[in-house]
Amino acid sequence: MKKKFGLIGVLFSLIITASTVLAQENRFDDEVATISHKIDSIGWSKGSVVFTGSSSVRMWKNLQNQFPDIPIINTGFGGSTAKDLSAQLFPLVLRLEPSTVFIYEGDNDVNGGETAAEIMTTLDEIVSRIQKQLPNTTVNLIAAKPSPSRWELKTSYLVLNDLMRQYCTANENVNFVNVWDIMLDKTGVPRSDIFIEDNLHMNEKGYALWKEVFTPFLEK
Repeated sequence: MKKKFGLIGVLFSLIITASTVLAQENRFDDEVATISHKIDSIGWSKGSVVFTGSSSVRMWKNLQNQFPDIPIINTGFGGSTAKDLSAQLFPLVLRLEPSTVFIYEGDNDVNGGETAAEIMTTLDEIVSRIQKQLPNTTVNLIAAKPSPSRWELKTSYLVLNDLMRQYCTANENVNFVNVWDIMLDKTGVPRSDIFIEDNLHMNEKGYALWKEVFTPFLEK
């Protein structure tokens, strides 16, 4: 009887674990469906440039206007992590068959307790899937940004950014987009004038700085 109870307990635990994982994977289904519907209703073409990732991408409202000659699709979904993007990679990236992809994940991951190594494992899975299905697509990993509200996590972000840089150097057709340095003032702390009231998300000045950084990658 004890063995039977033990087996039932193990099965119950596996069911709970699977349900939790499934819930995590599907927590953005509704938002992603809305994003996909909006993209399809506007119309898009293969070979465009896709920007995806968490809220720093989602809130870049004038992205297309800043690069008017380049067809851009913004599939950013706020609050996401690398694991969330991995779960939603087909509707947000793969089905669109872009020529170039910019990915901003890692910010929320670090804040949620993920280690840099764990984040890079997921990013590697994402890049590998993109390159397998779309071998001619360039992937650009965007560095985690510095922000006043998460400045106590500075060391963790710097470790992640360094691992991203090394990864991009070691892998073909993968680039590192360094947004960290340009967002710091002369004393080495995040500029106070480039964030909205929450001290996490950027205002127009912040995105103007990002435009400077991204321009060389979009002119290639």
